[in-house]
Amino acid sequence: MSKIERFQRLHKSDELLVLGNAWDLPSARVLEKAGFQAIGTTSWGIAASLGYTDGEEIDFELQLSVIKRIVDHVQVPVTADIESGYGHNDEMIVSNVLKVANLGAAGINIEDSMKGATGLKQLSDQCRLLTKIREALENHGFSDFFINARIDAYLLNVDPLNETQTRTKEYVESGASGIFVPGLKHDEEIKTIASCTSAALNVMALPGLASFERLQELGVRRLSLGGTLYRKMASLLQQCAEEMLGSRDSSILFE
Repeated sequence: MSKIERFQRLHKSDELLVLGNAWDLPSARVLEKAGFQAIGTTSWGIAASLGYTDGEEIDFELQLSVIKRIVDHVQVPVTADIESGYGHNDEMIVSNVLKVANLGAAGINIEDSMKGATGLKQLSDQCRLLTKIREALENHGFSDFFINARIDAYLLNVDPLNETQTRTKEYVESGASGIFVPGLKHDEEIKTIASCTSAALNVMALPGLASFERLQELGVRRLSLGGTLYRKMASLLQQCAEEMLGSRDSSILFE
């Protein structure tokens, strides 16, 4: 079974797919060893680890190099966060998606926020892009490649529930395999959105989010950790360093 097929099956399992979000090869290896069945890259974490801010500030080839190292050295499926696609037009974005697929990744996240402006992309524009991506993947032998269409209505507070329901339906009809709604966390709204599609619903870890078991009951198939692990690691690093300097004793590093 290919990694793409394995990744597809993980979304249909009886268990919630919890995606370990990595920012480099060492973090991906740690997550794989911990037991995660799939790895997702975090654009926020990759950017931060390289000294950049998130928002497509780094060159796409640099992003690809990180994805490639992870894909080449872990055994579990890898899905890549490519933000809005790192392109100024549909053709560039489609080309970038094919580059990710050719590396051996099993899927992508692609969001509908506008880069360089505020708000969501026009619905018709994003649907057209998703259709082009799906057609290109099928034409190049990647028919089961997982397109996780991210909807940013909750993050931007753009009539979130209604806008998300509308975009969910249209994106799936345009070729999306799953729907990712960061910022969604209230049980009733999760249930409402999950019930309006047969595609896999992906939410992001947030304070106050329901337990894994409850998320499954509500219809969620996938949980992403986003940049939370990177931020937690950075916080622990700072805390440990400050404690060592404050105590003037390096022995705390070995406790």
